[in-house]
Amino acid sequence: MTIASTLPELDTKLKQAHLLDTVGALLSWDEQVNLPPNSADLRAAQRAVIADVQHSAASDPHIGELLEFLEKERAQLTEDQRVVLYWARRDYNKATKLPADFVREKAEQSSRGYQAWKQAREKNDFASYAPVLQKNIELAKREAAYLGQGAAPYDYMIDCFDPGMKAAVIETLFDELKIGLVPLVRQITSSKIKAREEALRGFPVERQQTFLREVTQAIGFDYGRGRIDVSPHPFCSGSGADVRMTTRYHADNPLGSLFGSIHETGHGLYEQGLPIALHHTALGRAVGMGVHESQSRLWENQVARSRGFWKFFEPKYRATFPEQLGSISSEELYLAINAVAPTLIRTEADEVTYNLHIVLRFELEKKLFAGTLAVADLPKTWNAMSRELLGLEPANDSEGVLQDVHWSDGGFGYFPSYCIGNMMAAQLWYHVLGLRPQLEDDFARGDFTWLLGWLRKNIHALGRRYDTLALVKLATGEPLSPKYLLRYLKERYGPLYLS
Repeated sequence: MTIASTLPELDTKLKQAHLLDTVGALLSWDEQVNLPPNSADLRAAQRAVIADVQHSAASDPHIGELLEFLEKERAQLTEDQRVVLYWARRDYNKATKLPADFVREKAEQSSRGYQAWKQAREKNDFASYAPVLQKNIELAKREAAYLGQGAAPYDYMIDCFDPGMKAAVIETLFDELKIGLVPLVRQITSSKIKAREEALRGFPVERQQTFLREVTQAIGFDYGRGRIDVSPHPFCSGSGADVRMTTRYHADNPLGSLFGSIHETGHGLYEQGLPIALHHTALGRAVGMGVHESQSRLWENQVARSRGFWKFFEPKYRATFPEQLGSISSEELYLAINAVAPTLIRTEADEVTYNLHIVLRFELEKKLFAGTLAVADLPKTWNAMSRELLGLEPANDSEGVLQDVHWSDGGFGYFPSYCIGNMMAAQLWYHVLGLRPQLEDDFARGDFTWLLGWLRKNIHALGRRYDTLALVKLATGEPLSPKYLLRYLKERYGPLYLS
């Protein structure tokens, strides 16, 4: 073996495993967008087969031989090659330590879990979903044990979504955030100033689709390498070569579909900004979900709720919906865009109260994995915490514990990424404003190229060379801190609600 021959051989092996992984992701996307209602069993079997084949490719013993050789020659490798080697070893260890029958079982359970969640939410039937959730927790703990993390399974799950992050680090960040956030939420929600959201009714879905496509194209999404469809729960999947986004529409909630689509577009922009020829290696992969969420939340909130953004898009929005917006002033529209009102539904929450939804889920996940909360008691505990944090209690489980899709496929440890992403987005925002104070003037002209270009260079192009905390410090010069999120919320919403 030589380095010159081994590196291309490893690259080929990694590419094969990656391509099979994208096939599995496409099957999952199709299940949520197109699958006929009575075809769930077939899809579960299809996903299990693909998962099995992908697992075989990822755990090919020859990959282990290639890695062993390169590790011995590590001193001769470039820094980028060492990054590829580190993550290839990590992925290989995971693939080889997880038994093939476990991988098949988990894939089948993921598909069945989604269908069980969908039906349970529609019927407000947590009891039918509880066994699925219990099994997903058991599978997560088994997976952690296979990887030598059985003593700290929740840390293992967090690390799957945000490598290097632990529950204790998140707790520290969240505790600091709550100190400033809870009183701010109370101040704003008790304000006599209220947005006229009820005035935004009767927006034809077809015109919503046309407008949001114009917006998402303007901020930089390439529809030549992506698309947007409809699903019960909005998401973004795929790689930069083929990004699949979804949203959901409601004639009486046009801003929900618009900002949800911009949020998913932020994810899509990140994927499209990763080096396309390197998607199969760490050099072309996202850091983790915290950074991913920072990109989606930055575009959704700091950019798309700004004065500059709407100075450009308001005339176009009014031209698209002249009857619906005829009686609403520009200031009333802007207040509706930045409406603050506690809601039970996380995906419909305003950005002031949103993080409290994440705190709720983080606390519940910790309890579930610690064994201090039984699955059967989850709805009752959810409702009590919702009342405590949000001042609202769900009338049923469909608007409470059943509202999110994540746990249906074992996505424990994902929720904290949303709040980490919000913190990072605010920190990035103030950093780029320091570099380009006229940024909102760019938006007012419909020009988003400088911001996207900066993100491409300083976040996207770096792939997975750094973990979340290291990347934040590299990009902004400071450690990740909640202070910028608190500053942003005060500066954005104080003048609207507390003046």
